[in-house]
Amino acid sequence: MDAVRVALLREVLAGTEWLGATRRFAGALRGSVVSHGGGLLLVGTPEYEPWHLAAHLVDEAAWSGTPELAPTLVRHGARPSDPAHLAVGLGRLEAARRGETLLVVAPATPAAPLVERVSDARRAGATVLALGPGQGELPSMAHEVLAVPDGSELDLDTVQHLVSAAAGENALPAPRGRRRFRDRVARLAEHLTAPPPARW
Repeated sequence: MDAVRVALLREVLAGTEWLGATRRFAGALRGSVVSHGGGLLLVGTPEYEPWHLAAHLVDEAAWSGTPELAPTLVRHGARPSDPAHLAVGLGRLEAARRGETLLVVAPATPAAPLVERVSDARRAGATVLALGPGQGELPSMAHEVLAVPDGSELDLDTVQHLVSAAAGENALPAPRGRRRFRDRVARLAEHLTAPPPARW
C-alpha cells in the first residue's frame, strides 16, 4: 500500500478509534527503538511471517531518516543458506537484551513455544510490543498492545500499513546541534529560491 492509499484509508477512518490507536502504538514503537538506539526484532508465527511489515518499516526508516525503525525479521523456518536478511532464526530471540525492542505480529494466539521465547526476551530486558488478537498470554506480557480481533472492521494487514506509516511520519526531530545532510540541503534550496530582498 503506497502513501496515497494510506492517506485515503485515513480519510475513510477519520472519526474512528483506529487512527488514534495505530498512532499511539506506532509512537510506542518509535519511542522504544529511538530512545534505545535501535535493535528492533520483528517476529510472527510459523504460519504468518510479517514480511510485508518488515519491508514497510525498512522503507519508513529510510524515508524518515530514522534508521532505528529498520527491523531484523526473525523467522521460524530460517536456514543458513537463506540470504542474510532472511536467515535470522528464533535463536535471535534468546539473545535479546535490554535496549532491544521485540514486535510480535500474530493473527491468532501464538503457540506456547513462541510465547515462552517472548517471555524470556522480556525477562532479559527487551521491550515487547504485540500486534494481534489481543487475548491470551502474549498481551499480558507485552508493554504495548494493539488488538486486532477477528471480525473487526480492519484486518491485520491493513493495521500494519497504518502502524508503519505512522511510525515513519512521527519521527523524532533531529538534534538541533547536528543537522542532517538533507536538512542542510533543504535550507540551501530555500535560500537560493527565495526572492531577492526589497530595496528602498
